[in-house]
Amino acid sequence: MNSRINHRLKGLGLSATIEINQKSQELEKAGRKIYKLGLGQSPFPVPERVVNELKQNAHEKAYEPVQGIRILREAVAGFHRRKNQMAANLDNVMIGPGSKELMFLLQLVFNGEIILPTPCWVSYEPQAKILGHRVRKIHTTYDSGWRITPEQINQVSNTNRNQLLILNYPGNPDGQSYSSEELKEIAAAAKKKRILILSDEIYGELHHQGKHESIARYYPEGTIISSGLSKWCGAGGWRLGTFTFPENLKDLMIAMCAAGSETYTSVSSPIQYAAAAAFKGGEDIERYLAHARRILSKLGNEASDILEKAKVKVHRPKGGFYLFLDFSNHQKKLRARGITTSKDLTNTILKDTGVATLPGSDFLRPKKELTARIAYVDFDGSKTLVASQSIGIISNLPDNFTKDYCPKVIEAMELIANWLKQ
Repeated sequence: MNSRINHRLKGLGLSATIEINQKSQELEKAGRKIYKLGLGQSPFPVPERVVNELKQNAHEKAYEPVQGIRILREAVAGFHRRKNQMAANLDNVMIGPGSKELMFLLQLVFNGEIILPTPCWVSYEPQAKILGHRVRKIHTTYDSGWRITPEQINQVSNTNRNQLLILNYPGNPDGQSYSSEELKEIAAAAKKKRILILSDEIYGELHHQGKHESIARYYPEGTIISSGLSKWCGAGGWRLGTFTFPENLKDLMIAMCAAGSETYTSVSSPIQYAAAAAFKGGEDIERYLAHARRILSKLGNEASDILEKAKVKVHRPKGGFYLFLDFSNHQKKLRARGITTSKDLTNTILKDTGVATLPGSDFLRPKKELTARIAYVDFDGSKTLVASQSIGIISNLPDNFTKDYCPKVIEAMELIANWLKQ
């Protein structure tokens, strides 16, 4: 009997981040103390003004245009003009129910090959496989800071296929970013190869120094910018993402709108109005971001320090709230304990310490490479934000701040460090 399941979805399980979150919750219900460093969800509350805007527009109930409401598209275009010093037009902005859905729609309408630098976010490749795309992986290295180089792009063979490079920075799973010079060189290499870029900048506003720069400044005609509310605005469950296109790639947006009209119809009206307030920004939003950035920077640096002392190879984060750990210095000892893959590694850490992480293989790294990702967000974001605000943005956070307000993250790092000594 023929299977009822499309062959492209056979063997496809839950997204790794969703699965580890569910597993962590189940273990907690069973009475275990779990350090939830698997799912990458912002711990901070949605800014008050944005919440109030949602409340005030709760009565909005119309089916809005599939492309998104005008005031939000203008706010998003204004955001990119203001933040990225680039031309952006509201007519070339598309709003979707999360950037994840917009990425799926782009891959649905795009006719060509997908290029993924690894490590990369867990959903890029599954989306490509569902849609039958050929995927070309480019493996970065610890020594390169897990960043793709222009030389690697130059080595991509010319084909008759259209090609789309998905570039994510500050990165998930590595927390790294690119300098202006690196972005210029990558842009030049991609332009030379006629490779389009989907620039996933969902963590852009969480660059720890507030200095995120878009590659669209250097390759405007070939770059689509992805953003949304989930990370920098703490509103992941609101499900609102944005794509901003150059004029010459508007045909992709039109095709995506057609597909969206046949699937989700439109994004929730009240959430779109609230999002407009977020993207318009203001002093209150900037203060919120300044406190969030310094908390994440301090916590990420301290977590890195603990792990580095335990001889784990890890780069200090430049943005977001992730660390990508390389345990190769412990390879011989770990293999003697029967740990030969990254999945063995993270399963054993969870079993022995209660620290939930994700294996590097979930981010397209080789299975036998002993790498793992942690999302250092298991803390009370509301309480921590208030504490930072009470100190003031001019003063540095005190030395004991993370132990007082983010104790589970620090304790989790110490548990991993002690586990390696066993």
